[in-house]
Amino acid sequence: MRKASLWQRLFDLERAVVEDVEFDPGQVVVVHARPVARARRRCGCCGARCPRFDRGSGRRRWRALDLGTVQAFIEADAPRVRCPRHGVIVAAVPWARHGAGHTRAFDDTVAWLACHTSKSAVRALMRIAWPTVGAIITRVSADIDARTDRLDGLRRIGIDEISYRRGQLFLTAVVDHDTRRLVWLGEGRTKATLHAFFDQLGDERSARITEVTADAAHYIAAVVADRAPQAVRCADPFHVVQWATHELDLVRRRIWNQARNAPGGRGRPREGRSQESAGDARTLQRSRYTLWKNPEDLTGRQQAKLDWIATAAPELHRAYLLKEGLRSVFAVGGTEGIEGLTRWLSWAQRCRIEEFVRLGRKVRRQLDPIHASLRLGLSNALLEATNTKIRLLTRIAYGFRTPRSLMALAMLALGGHRPDLPGR
Repeated sequence: MRKASLWQRLFDLERAVVEDVEFDPGQVVVVHARPVARARRRCGCCGARCPRFDRGSGRRRWRALDLGTVQAFIEADAPRVRCPRHGVIVAAVPWARHGAGHTRAFDDTVAWLACHTSKSAVRALMRIAWPTVGAIITRVSADIDARTDRLDGLRRIGIDEISYRRGQLFLTAVVDHDTRRLVWLGEGRTKATLHAFFDQLGDERSARITEVTADAAHYIAAVVADRAPQAVRCADPFHVVQWATHELDLVRRRIWNQARNAPGGRGRPREGRSQESAGDARTLQRSRYTLWKNPEDLTGRQQAKLDWIATAAPELHRAYLLKEGLRSVFAVGGTEGIEGLTRWLSWAQRCRIEEFVRLGRKVRRQLDPIHASLRLGLSNALLEATNTKIRLLTRIAYGFRTPRSLMALAMLALGGHRPDLPGR
């Protein structure tokens, strides 16, 4: 194999000519190259053949993958061309993306490592700063988006928000229930954010959406009703049961406060009140997780505590049964679940527990989406799993200056179009 062919294979320079190779004293290999004739004078954005404008800033270097322990660079001229669409712009080179200071192989390797390894591993292995990793991830993700239509063929989608930083900073995520992939991420949790998704989807494809799963957020319901009125909106069972868990905890806190504010309830025996009353308050205080857990997951000690609550605090126990009754409705699902929900609403209306009477009214306001969820068996479980993975990526992406890099990393890792390692 000739030396020029060897360097072409090492640096993936199939559409370039190797002119010279030099080894700097500072442990750096520099390959001098030029694009082949058919790859010259092309727009860096659209790739169209354009007339030359000037020599630009002269020669420049692109960082390539290391050769063992030696850093490697490609050096070439960087002339400018005049594109009818993009104006005066730096000409494209076949070994790097437009505006990048690294080769395609280098970018793809960094993006693959960012999806599979830790922050410190990427920095140490590739010998680059973490903000540079964020810029590379954003660039690779944009390149994939330009070649791939992630929103094609959407029928059943899930919409939810996730906090990525303290201070009420959120991302809105959209997943495809059929492919189980993350298809879109937007900054914020407002109507404008969700309208941006439907703008990108387009009216024609929006009309093909058949089901949308989401929580009871008003902005999601309003935008879906406006942009995809034919879609059936399904309430997420997890969030509905979470409402009941929240109301149950309010009941527990109310009864606990009554017990601890009673004479002797703070742990000091008083006249007319035994020491056991203070113990009752402490038991109620520490029963939170027992009441939250499903009956089949209770330990022996927790089951004993639940039996004690049934005797000592019957109102709290009825609230617990109401929570479990609502959970069983979604566990059954289908027509039987819809009938069970009707009976549960009647029970909640006459239970004389203020918190669950209020919950019953809230459930009635969301009755159509809840019935759709029971009938179709759809939930936001896929989105909750995706959100958990995004939270992990958020920890990995700590240090990125903007959420764009985090969004790009999430789309690379969870969007189904991860870059392959070069040569694999």
